[in-house]
This record gives sequence, C-alpha cells and structure tokens, in this order.
Amino acid sequence: MILPSFERNASSDDIVQALREVGAAVVRRLVDRATMAAVAAELRPFFDSEGELPQSDFNGYRTLRVSGILARSRSAAGLIAHPLVMKVADAVLLPHCINYRIGSTTGIEIWPGEAQQRLHRDDAIYPLRVPGTEWQISANWAIEDFTEENGATHVVLGSHLWTEPRDPNEAEQVRAVMPQGSVLFYLGSVWHGGGANRSDRPRMGLVNTYSLGWLRQEENQYLTIPRDVAERYPEEVRRLMGYQGHGRLLGWYPDNPDGY
Repeated sequence: MILPSFERNASSDDIVQALREVGAAVVRRLVDRATMAAVAAELRPFFDSEGELPQSDFNGYRTLRVSGILARSRSAAGLIAHPLVMKVADAVLLPHCINYRIGSTTGIEIWPGEAQQRLHRDDAIYPLRVPGTEWQISANWAIEDFTEENGATHVVLGSHLWTEPRDPNEAEQVRAVMPQGSVLFYLGSVWHGGGANRSDRPRMGLVNTYSLGWLRQEENQYLTIPRDVAERYPEEVRRLMGYQGHGRLLGWYPDNPDGY
C-alpha cells in the first residue's frame, strides 16, 4: 500500500475517505514555515529543561518529549484547532459522540542515534474495542521535515481493519515522509511508531490526539493547563480542552445544569 498524500487545498471528504480505506493520510504543507518556527521556539526551553523526564524503553532514550502543549506554546493552538483538522475529526468522531476533546498533546524531538519505536496503537489505552467505532484520531505535525533518515513515523496501512489480534511485520510498514508544515492523520486503531534517527540532527514533531467526548481524556487538561492560561484561549480551544459537557448528563455542574 501507498500512504495517501494530499495538497493543502484538498477536500476533507477525500482525506476522510482515505482514512476509512487505509487508516492514515498526509496533507502536505498545510501550515506555513513561520508558524512551525514559532511553535519550535516556544517549545525549545521545555524540551531542554524537562524533555528527558519521560524517557523509557517505550519512549526511547534519545528522544525528548513535552506534554501540556497549550500551557507552553500559544502558537500551537492554531495547529490543535486547525479548521481542516476539525473537519476530519468531525467526520471520524461525531458519528459516535455529541462532541470530542483533546486526548493528549505531545511535542516529540527524536535525536540522532535513537532506535525505531515499538509499533503500537494509540487507542490501546482503552480496555475494549467496538468494530466500526474509532475512539480517537491523531494529527502528527511536522514541525521540521520528516525524512527517511531522521525518524519519519512508521505506519501500518490497513491495520485498523484487522479483525484478529496480531503484530505487524516490517514489510507492512510505510514511512510518513513529509515536509515542514505537513500533518499526518491516523486513526487510533492504526499501528504506528516513531522512526530511527540515522541523521546528524534532531527532528521535532507535535502529536495531538482527539477522543470521543464520553471517554476519559488521556492527558488531564484541567490540571495540566493553568486555569488563567486556559481562559485566555478562544472558546473553541477551551471546549477542546474539555470545558464543555457531553449532553446534559456527562460533565454537568450545579451552576450549569443544562450542560454546555
């Protein structure tokens, strides 16, 4: 299989159709270089000060990670709530929920010498699977160019359709090579993982997940993002953080019994 690739003016319907067929798709150069440079500059101090803390056998020991992105990069809000991302997430998630929200936000910088990450499914954090229902969708932004040499993400196309449990093999993997400002969409049920960095410089990306509104968020936005910071974002971003109910019964509180 070939990883579907679209230009920035592509129809969201075509992108969603590709996701339904193979589970992943790239939109090239969706955002300009200046925006990506701003996000990189805002995240840099946090990569340097705390990026090593999440290192592990799974996350790697030559990879830096930063979470709570909306507390660290205001420029990243334009990626998290990008109109095309919202259209794609609407199509994938809203058939199964009233609204959806951020599952997690993670800046990832893979340094030279890092090995390939173990392949995994993001939705494995939830203890069950319902055929035909996606718990979440991910948007993996290329803050810098993703190349074969510097750790472009491995994706196993079609793995969202597998009905029997098994591990993917090397021949089934494709690489999400894409220029700066591009985004890789993939469903939560798709096997994927970061690539090995065989180049002489690091590469930075930002992975944002969006999950069904009735699921527990992977990253607790209420505690991760200070309230005074959250209040300075537009309503759309606040809703994505989780400042909304799911109908009248989930997430209600006495001052707003009708939900949000």
